[in-house]
Amino acid sequence: MEQKPARRTRSALRDFLHSEASGGIVLIAAAVLAMVAANLPATADAYFGFLHFHTGPVISPKYGDMTVHLWINDALMAIFFLLVGLEIKREFVDGRLASWEHRRMPVVAAAAGMVVPAAIYLGVTWGDDTLVSGWAIPAATDIAFAIGVLALLGKRAPTSLKLFLTTVAIVDDMGAVAIIAIAYTAGLNTLALFAAAVVLLVMYVLNRSGVKRLWIYLAFAVVLWYFVFLSGVHATIAGVLTAMMIPITKSPAAPDDADSPLHKLEHAIAPWSAYAIVPLFGFANAGVSLAGLTPAVLLLPLPLGIALGLFLGKQIGILGSIWLATRLRFAPKPSGCTWAQIYGVSMLAGIGFTMSLFIGGLAFPGNELLVDEVKLGVLSGSILSALGGYLVLRFAPSPRRLALHRRAKRQHAPRV
Repeated sequence: MEQKPARRTRSALRDFLHSEASGGIVLIAAAVLAMVAANLPATADAYFGFLHFHTGPVISPKYGDMTVHLWINDALMAIFFLLVGLEIKREFVDGRLASWEHRRMPVVAAAAGMVVPAAIYLGVTWGDDTLVSGWAIPAATDIAFAIGVLALLGKRAPTSLKLFLTTVAIVDDMGAVAIIAIAYTAGLNTLALFAAAVVLLVMYVLNRSGVKRLWIYLAFAVVLWYFVFLSGVHATIAGVLTAMMIPITKSPAAPDDADSPLHKLEHAIAPWSAYAIVPLFGFANAGVSLAGLTPAVLLLPLPLGIALGLFLGKQIGILGSIWLATRLRFAPKPSGCTWAQIYGVSMLAGIGFTMSLFIGGLAFPGNELLVDEVKLGVLSGSILSALGGYLVLRFAPSPRRLALHRRAKRQHAPRV
């Protein structure tokens, strides 16, 4: 009897990057639409009214009535962070980041990519005590927008580079959440934090006990999200924590395992994340009103410090730390890519948008003038980073093209 060919196992990584590549176009369109809606007199009131529409209920007294904006940023984006966390765990356990040698670089790059922008901001705003509290605004990377822009480049951005940016961005976001909890939180609900820790412990025990039914983990994930949100810590961290608890079946000889709970969940939520959640998130957060702002505002210390921190600080911190770590042989640079491509992705990390705007609101509560300056600084720094990173990566030669060019030069070099 003729044997049927074995079913080819789908790759979670390939599916994820493919969906992000096509979904990135939807994301950029949603961001542009948001800017138009926020600045047209005929639509501005409706746009902001929709985002701040009170839906209820009151989950946390700190936030009051739930709004459309809160549901998008704190609930739907937790699903996106769950997807990112699943991909990171997959690569840490059974992929390119399975060895400690390859884990060191993203952590070092993320740390330097937060410290240098904060230092530049403090340098520009030096002497004005009212602006010191905004030091963390340019330290954050908006993972959704950065990955979306990178995905638009398709094959011009190697898979290793996309994975590296994803890893750096998620470490960066976790660092930003920690900063918010420590520096910008007046009081945390310790009882809710303890309850979240208990839920996480139960999920860990289930994992170690060999329980593989996804619905059990997802049920506990909802409870975990509730307690994290109630605690005052940014609720999206619940998605990353949940991902760490989802069981994975190792498959060294294949891209993934068809029966692995982690891979099943990845394949299930990737399309929803790429075509619905992330574009909706972009629409809800990219709309910044420019009414009353003039170009001269860009030269004020606050917006200038933020813009320079995002555009210069991120690329200097990330590229510099990668170069230094490589020179010291502390960790290798991302494989399969050139230094020009690494420079381009370091620029893309300067897209701050959502988390930067969020931190700006916490840094200057009730001061609408400074908050408007924050928006302009974040917007200008992020646009410069997005355009600069895109152009560098668009025209950066691939390793194969560089190798062919060097071979051609050797062949045509005069012999002595």
